[in-house]
Amino acid sequence: MRACDLGIEIGSMAPGRKDAITDVAGVRVGMTTLIEGEDVRTGVTVVIPPELPLFAGFHSLNGNGELTGTHWIRESGLLTTPVAITNTHSVGVVRDALIASHHTDPDEWSLPVVGETSDAILNDMNGFHVKPEHVQAAVASASDGPVPEGNVGGGTGMTCHEFKGGTGTASRVLPEADGGYIVGVLVQANQGWRHRLTIEGVPVGREIPYERIPAPRFKRPPGSGSIIAVVATDAPLLPGQCERLAQRVGLGVARTGGTGENSSGDIFLAFATGNRRLAGEERTARIEMLRNEHVTALFFAV
Repeated sequence: MRACDLGIEIGSMAPGRKDAITDVAGVRVGMTTLIEGEDVRTGVTVVIPPELPLFAGFHSLNGNGELTGTHWIRESGLLTTPVAITNTHSVGVVRDALIASHHTDPDEWSLPVVGETSDAILNDMNGFHVKPEHVQAAVASASDGPVPEGNVGGGTGMTCHEFKGGTGTASRVLPEADGGYIVGVLVQANQGWRHRLTIEGVPVGREIPYERIPAPRFKRPPGSGSIIAVVATDAPLLPGQCERLAQRVGLGVARTGGTGENSSGDIFLAFATGNRRLAGEERTARIEMLRNEHVTALFFAV
C-alpha cells in the first residue's frame, strides 16, 4: 500500500487525485517490467507529455549518470521527445527504439531524452535484456491513470537507502490562492544509505537495523548510487523557470537523506504544459509566464 492509502500525509500540500505525475493533465506513463530467472530484474519507464514541444529545463546535482538530449534542452529550452528511464547499459537501445517508434519520415531527426540508474546489484546488466520491443510496449501501454510503483519498469532492479527501491511518483496541488497549479514528480530511485534515511524529519533508517531487514547481499561502493527525476506541471513556465523547478528536486533528495554523493548520478528534468502550440509555421508564438514573484509555491510542491 502507498502512504496516502494509509492516511499518512507527507508535507503540508494536498496530493492530486492519483498522487502521481499523471495528475498533470495529459501526461501519460508506460512501463515494461522484465523479471526472468534469478538474474533478470530490469525494464523501462516512459513519460509521455500531452504535447511536444514543451518548455523544459534540467539540473544535475551530481553528474555520474546519463540523461541524453539535455544539450538541446539547454540550447532551445524545449523538450521535443518523450522521456524514458532504464538501466545504465540499456540507454542506447532505448534511445534508438524511441527514434524508431516516433519517426517514420526520413527527413525527421530526434534527440531522445533517456535517463538511467544502475541495477547491477540485482540485475544482469551486461546481459542487455532490454530490447526495442520492450520500449515499444512501454510506449503502447502509456496511460494517464494511476502509476504503478516499486519493482516496475526501469526501477525493477533498483535499491534505495539499502532497501528495495525503484519507481516512485507523487503530486501536489497548489492552493487556489497560489494558482491551483498541479506539480507531479516521477523518480527512479537508486540512491542513499540506510542510516541517513529520513522521512518527515524522522530518522527512520536508524530505527530499522540490519538484523530486522538485511542490507542487499552486494553493497554498493561508498559514494555511489543514482536518482533520475521527471517533474511535470501545468503552470505556464518559461525554460529558465523549469530549470529552477528541476533544481529543487535536489532539496527533496536532501530531505530524505541524500547528498548527491561523489559517484552518484542525480539528474532532474522539469517540463511545463502551461504553454502549448510552440511548434508551427507562424513566425511568432504567444506564451504566458507565471511571474517569478509567484513561483515559490511551486518550489515547495516539488
